[in-house]
Amino acid sequence: MNTRKIVLLCLSLCLSLGLVKAQKATYKIAKLKYNGGGDWYSNKTALPNLIKYCNRNLQMNIHYEDDVVEVGSPELFAYPLVHMTGHGNVLFSSSEAENLRKYLISGGFLHIDDNYGLDKFVRSEMKKVFPELDFVELPFNHPIYNQKYKFPNGLPKIHKHDGKPAQGFGIIYEGRLVCFYTYECDLGDGWEDTAIHNDPPELREKALRMGANIIMFAFTTF
Repeated sequence: MNTRKIVLLCLSLCLSLGLVKAQKATYKIAKLKYNGGGDWYSNKTALPNLIKYCNRNLQMNIHYEDDVVEVGSPELFAYPLVHMTGHGNVLFSSSEAENLRKYLISGGFLHIDDNYGLDKFVRSEMKKVFPELDFVELPFNHPIYNQKYKFPNGLPKIHKHDGKPAQGFGIIYEGRLVCFYTYECDLGDGWEDTAIHNDPPELREKALRMGANIIMFAFTTF
């Protein structure tokens, strides 16, 4: 066997084992870094697992690792979707709020996932971003619940939190959903490695399917 054939054989084997990528990733997504002291960095394995799920099941081509982007950074505009989570305080400066607003009205999408304790901070800070708008609860027939995977009863309940039903809220700017806020749901915990929360497979699958819907929806509006 000549050298060229050996190289091609090795490349084919590496591709089949996932050791190299067949093509450059089309998209990257990022976790939002904010000030105020809250743990924006929580759920470290969540987005990589969701990305892997989307690439495998939806034939997407997202870079296998998530980035980190600051609220006030011009790099924000490079991502079709940014994900925000945490348990504690959130603080946007006026310039950060303005940057986030520009990003969202320019086609970007923000998914906020309350990891427990985020609600009161998110609502006040997003009011800085859209002072003229409020979060509204989305009906179950909204397209975000009806992408590849159907959720006729809305968000799946992943973790107990305060025992309230899971709710999905949105900020709608000029008819377009620009921010989706998952409350009393904890989707991100359901995306994490199995050993972290020991969630049953069927619950993790629901969380990953809903996450895939969010990414599909965001990418169609970017």
